[in-house]
Amino acid sequence: MNFKLFLFPILVIFLFSCTSGEEVNVYSSRHYDTDLQLYQQFTEETGIRVNLIEGASDELIERIKNEGVNSPADVIITVDAGRLWRAKEADVMQPHNSEHLRERIPAELQDEEGYWVGLSQRVRGIVYRKDRVSLNDLQGYWELADEKWEGRLCIRSSNNIYNQSLVASLIETHGEQETEQWARSLVNNFARSPQGGDTDQIKAVAAGVCDVALVNHYYLARLINSSNREDNAVADEVDIYFPGPEYGGAHVNISGAGVAKYSPNRDYAVKFIEYLATDDAQDLFAVRNNEFTISPDLELSPVLAGFGAFESDAVNVSSYGENNPAAIRLMDRAGWR
Repeated sequence: MNFKLFLFPILVIFLFSCTSGEEVNVYSSRHYDTDLQLYQQFTEETGIRVNLIEGASDELIERIKNEGVNSPADVIITVDAGRLWRAKEADVMQPHNSEHLRERIPAELQDEEGYWVGLSQRVRGIVYRKDRVSLNDLQGYWELADEKWEGRLCIRSSNNIYNQSLVASLIETHGEQETEQWARSLVNNFARSPQGGDTDQIKAVAAGVCDVALVNHYYLARLINSSNREDNAVADEVDIYFPGPEYGGAHVNISGAGVAKYSPNRDYAVKFIEYLATDDAQDLFAVRNNEFTISPDLELSPVLAGFGAFESDAVNVSSYGENNPAAIRLMDRAGWR
């Protein structure tokens, strides 16, 4: 099969060979060694070769649109439900029609029409400096807009999809008007202008620039697991808190996958996604990448277990994409840059 590269820096990797001629072409915006191990494991168990095409999410969506009916894409993998929603809206996906996936994946972690499913959970927690903030001071995301946090909060910019999805989730539960009021108060509590990524927010808390920050949990896990002592020193200064159900629960996002619209190997595509949802695959796809699994019964890594249990806000992640345009406009009006 001829893969034509016309978008840079998309990378094509022909991963694992087999003699059967069976293959599945995976377009992925995840770039983890554990995923490569997982694809090899899938090939060894099924005899189906995995051809991997890597790139940024929006680039991959645009590539599939340009390829049209001749697209070799079978599976689309990306992070954040908002991006999966974009792929669906761009008409580059089709329903998987897998009863196994519908039953296996929690309802709030999948598209209601079956276009995509979540395969790992990413919790947006509140990182805090241990010597400045008590657990008794922490409540939920909504309460971070309280005056007591004035000048104490670090956060990424409004163009970050993680923050957009959080705001979209709050719109779903509180409505647009109330969420805009919340956002305006939150902006007043910024310790500095939004800058950097999630790791930068953690480092800012450790350095005393701010007392709390909103970050995805796995960024802290990476610092804890790092072989760099400076990273470990940063992690030692902070801890992470997940809002409990009395404060609305924890905001959960996902890594997920769907079947490409013109998949030439549709049966293998569905089989591949079903495989990613198995217990064995979840160990590589989620746990070893410091993400939470789709099943509460699977064993966590020591670091994730140390973060403590979380209870989801139970908002269907599909709403992150549906409410994304409103979230962006709202954040702009609130002065969240």
